[in-house]
Amino acid sequence: MDIGVVLQCTPPASRVIELARIAETHGFSHVWTFDSHLLWQEPYVIFSQILAATRKVVVGPMVTNPSTRDWTVTASTFATLNDMFGNRTICGIGRGDSAVRTLGGRPATVAELRESIGVIRELGNGRSAEIGGTTVRFPWAQASRLPVWTAGYGPRVLDLTGEVADGFILQLADPDITRWTIARVRGAAERAGRDPRDVKICVAAPAYVTDGSAAALEHAREQCRWFGGMVGNHVADIVAKYGADSEVPAALTEYIAGRRGYDYNQHGRAGNTHADFVPDAVVDRFCLLGSPDEQLARLRELEELGVDQFAVYLQHDAKTSTLEAYGESVLPRLAHPVTATEHTAAPVAGTNSTEAASTT
Repeated sequence: MDIGVVLQCTPPASRVIELARIAETHGFSHVWTFDSHLLWQEPYVIFSQILAATRKVVVGPMVTNPSTRDWTVTASTFATLNDMFGNRTICGIGRGDSAVRTLGGRPATVAELRESIGVIRELGNGRSAEIGGTTVRFPWAQASRLPVWTAGYGPRVLDLTGEVADGFILQLADPDITRWTIARVRGAAERAGRDPRDVKICVAAPAYVTDGSAAALEHAREQCRWFGGMVGNHVADIVAKYGADSEVPAALTEYIAGRRGYDYNQHGRAGNTHADFVPDAVVDRFCLLGSPDEQLARLRELEELGVDQFAVYLQHDAKTSTLEAYGESVLPRLAHPVTATEHTAAPVAGTNSTEAASTT
């Protein structure tokens, strides 16, 4: 399983770039950022500096949307970064939340999302795409490679993901909800004639490493409660469309009953006062909180469900220490060990190797 990190483009940009550099040093594979240009600084400018300051990490938005950015400009930006730094980008995309709603807009339709994925992926991979009846192509981007991963929770977006996307991003780490969404995505892929294993699975959620004490757990919960509030925005849309008794798991929808609106000025921020409706049980299910052993146990559970990457949301007061704790105490143990040599018993004096092997 790969381990990525999700950063906000909060000023100063130099701090974001430094966190990305530290993440790579500790073995993280991907550096994702929010894409909400009104609330934070421009991610694509920062991506260029992250790529310049690192050697291997892949960068991309978690997530962009089809509404606030022209699809061809988005594809051109990725293709340019790939040309400059060697195919180290990835495009996470969804219908749109904070970037759209802060400007008074509405999330894109599923049909618009589908069309945008096709245009961005074709152009970003050096191929041609049709825009308004005109076939276009970047003549300079033949070598560019850009995977497009879709984020969502609702049945229609999950089906779309399985049908057309290169990967799926689930923004929470509850194993039961993860199991349901993966099954939905893979089922859609199979019905579309695709190999379900070709759709990569990414689970993204806050991780807060503690010393295992009750006091430390309580602090971690308060630092990560904002995440349940953020997820609640998407869940509210799903409940409004499908109702509270739909096929969507109750584990995802029930907790928003106490939701009373949301202030995007506190979006993705520890201490968000509009997330107080989120109970401790939901914080514990949606996030990874606890000792390195507890973190590892949840990661193993997610890996067994088919998750290819876990991306750590790093919006709390322990950014650097979380990266260090993962680098020192989680990632090395998560990797499947490979030994340099295989030890065999030395032959017993006076016997041949076959006889020695039979006596061991």
